[in-house]
Formats: sequence, structure tokens, C-alpha cells
Amino acid sequence: MALKTRITQLLEIEHPIVQGGMMWVGRAELASAVSNAGGLGILTALTQPTPDDLRREIDRCRSMTDKPFGVNLTILPSVNPPPYAEYRKAIIESGVRIVETAGSGPREHVEDFKSHGITVLHKCTAVRHALSAERMGVDVISIDGFECAGHPGEDDIPGLVLIPAAADQVKIPMLASGGIGDGRGLAAALALGAEGVNMGTRFCATKEAPIHDNIKRFLVANDERATNLIFRQFRNTGRVAKNSISDEVVTIAQAPGAQFQDVQPLVSGARGRTALETGDTEAGLVWAGQVQGLIRDVPSCAELLARMVSDAESIIATRLGAMLAEPVA
Repeated sequence: MALKTRITQLLEIEHPIVQGGMMWVGRAELASAVSNAGGLGILTALTQPTPDDLRREIDRCRSMTDKPFGVNLTILPSVNPPPYAEYRKAIIESGVRIVETAGSGPREHVEDFKSHGITVLHKCTAVRHALSAERMGVDVISIDGFECAGHPGEDDIPGLVLIPAAADQVKIPMLASGGIGDGRGLAAALALGAEGVNMGTRFCATKEAPIHDNIKRFLVANDERATNLIFRQFRNTGRVAKNSISDEVVTIAQAPGAQFQDVQPLVSGARGRTALETGDTEAGLVWAGQVQGLIRDVPSCAELLARMVSDAESIIATRLGAMLAEPVA
């Protein structure tokens, strides 16, 4: 038995499971492992220092898998914006066939990708944004519930409501994201109207994730309460793992008249990268979602996907089926 949906058909993958883009984590080691396991691995463009470095990383991923993989391009407010158009050009010229976009103002990028025949997945945190992206011409919506790591938007709508609310209106295939880390979440997402799932934090706790083992153990040890919401006052909410750095950011930002500049030294990407690479969980921000409470181990990507799909199939075919009572004569 296999889970076949519009997502598996469109992306030409075996399982309806996508590894979302993650800064410093979405490298060839992880993306190729996910793709080889039957899902869709995704490289993170801005993890690479330059567009030429991204070209080389795409080539490296191709040397590690012959399965489909994608590239993420996220457009977010930045003190020093990266050359997005040059990264986009590198993606197109490298022959990438699937791109995950996220962030504000994606139209220019989406239109260019689509003009080159590229399949575009766009991450959204609200139904209205999903409908806007659908009108823009994207092929797949990834709808991110409030539980997710990264930027969950400002509406605070959890997946149990957001996924079916989006499914009621979005006509193109949809991935569910946020709070999903096992077969139960996969089965639930399909029941709520999605046709696959997009995971980030769960893939950080896999053998192939290119981050320090201390960080993986940190995620396993944490529970569902171990996150902080930062940047709320600046209308750019982010969900990160709870540590001394994120605690301090929350405290500083709550002071009357606080400005982003007051926390900027604590939240730099360089500090977050140091935490991931050295294993020092207090060195910087560690972006993680509430799904930490469901992470019990550090399997290979192949083990994780096989287990998720098997469990989801069992839930759909056996557990739920058994609840259907015979009709009363």
C-alpha cells in the first residue's frame, strides 16, 4: 500500500513528505537523504554565501541523489538584503525544477520561476495569503500553522483550524506544516484536507542533518512547551527553542519603547550558525517548533519516512476503519 496524492504526482516523489528550507540546515547532505528516502529534499539558497556557492551546492546535491529535490528562496526583512535576483538566476540556470518560496513580496520571483517552467511551492501562514499566492500562479501551497518553527505570522491560528480552513478555499495541492513529526500528524493532515506535509524541526533531529549532535539531543530532550515567541512587538513573530538567548530577547523586547536594535546583537544569524555547528545550545537562537514534544529519537531520514508512512497507513486503514460500526439492521 502507498499514499498517493496530487503532491506525490506533481512532484514525482514516492511519499507526500517535504523537507522545508531551513537556514544553515538545508544543505546537500540532508536534502539528498530526504529525496533518496522518497520525499522531497530542499536546499536553502541563502545558506550559501554567494549565488555561485549555491550553484556548486546544487551540483553537489545532484551527485548525491538522482531523485527530485528543490531549492528554497525566502524573502524576509533584512538589515542588509541579499541579492535575491542573483540567487534566483542561479537556481534557474542550474536547471532546478522545484522551488519553495516564502516571505513577503514573492511575485517577481514566482513569475520568473514560472516563466522557466519551474514548479513553485509557496509557504503561507494565512488563508488570505494562500489565496493570493494561488492567484499569483504558484503550484502548491504550504500552509504553516501557529505551532511551526520560524515565522508563524501574526494571526496565531493553529493547524487544526488553519489546514481545513485553507482546504475549504484553496484549489491547488496543499501541504500542511507546523507541529507535524510522525505518522499521526501525516494522517491527520490528510484528513484535514492537505495532500502532504512539510516538516522542518523533525528533520533537524535526523542522522543526516548537518548540525551538531548536541543540538539534536537538545531537540529530543525538549517538550512542546520549550519554545519562545520573539519579535512579537515588531510584527515579525518568530518561534524558536527556549534557551537563555531567546529568554533574554523576550525580556528586552517587553520593555517599554524597545526597538529591534536592542535585541539585534543577540539574534544575528552568525550566532545561530555557531550554535548549530558547535553544539553550544546557548550560543544563539535555535529555531524550532512545538513539535519538539513529539521527537523521541534521531533516526536516519529513510527510517523516519518509512516509519511515518507505515504508521499513517495503519491509522487510516486499521485504527480509523475499526471505528466504523456495522449498521444496525
